[in-house]
Amino acid sequence: MLIKLSLWLITVLWLPMAGHAQQHEAAAPLQIRAVLHDPVHPVAELYLADQAGAVVKLKLVPEGLSVAQTTIPVNGSLVLYNTETVDLKNPAASLAASVSVPPNTKRAIVVVLPSPAGTKPAYRMVLINDAPAAFPKGESRVLSLLPVDTAIKAGEHNLPIPAGKIVHVPPVKKVNEFNLAQTNFYYKDGGAWVPFTERQLQYLDEFRRIFIVHATPGATQPSVTTVIDTTPSTAPR
Repeated sequence: MLIKLSLWLITVLWLPMAGHAQQHEAAAPLQIRAVLHDPVHPVAELYLADQAGAVVKLKLVPEGLSVAQTTIPVNGSLVLYNTETVDLKNPAASLAASVSVPPNTKRAIVVVLPSPAGTKPAYRMVLINDAPAAFPKGESRVLSLLPVDTAIKAGEHNLPIPAGKIVHVPPVKKVNEFNLAQTNFYYKDGGAWVPFTERQLQYLDEFRRIFIVHATPGATQPSVTTVIDTTPSTAPR
């Protein structure tokens, strides 16, 4: 059953109070698309308050980006719930994840990740600015979930990937007649860089990629999950 959330009540009962300027910023709508990255439990039911305050399901899709949904940040944070029914007297009991939204962010790609075992809330989130100027078509982003540095070679680009950071990869122009370019990821073993993923990928000006570098339980080397954004550009009105 959909319920109406009082953003004011949530702010008072749960998150710390802020100045009027911050509250004004928090009232601005945020459009999000989400991807769940949880190799152990790849399916989850998560919820968020829509622009009208109704709690609705986050429309996750397997190994891909969800459709765009609009929410209202609460005191400057994006909030997800683990249930459709949220107790206004104790909204923290339904908290699945929260993350601060940088000022002036209007569109974001949300990577939902499992929290460390035994910790609450159950998930954490990483935001990638989804504005066309911040993440242009043809570019890629690398999100490292590792505690060690890695590196990427994508076509003509050789870039370090600092531990736990997001790396911007410019458009790959060094491609063959099929728009394919060699794309390798490396980790350091002693003093040598060792490839742990080697593949040819197709790079097109209208597509964007998010590479998630992570460690799978029981694996002896890192892995890379690739999320491809093929959403067409919005036609001007």
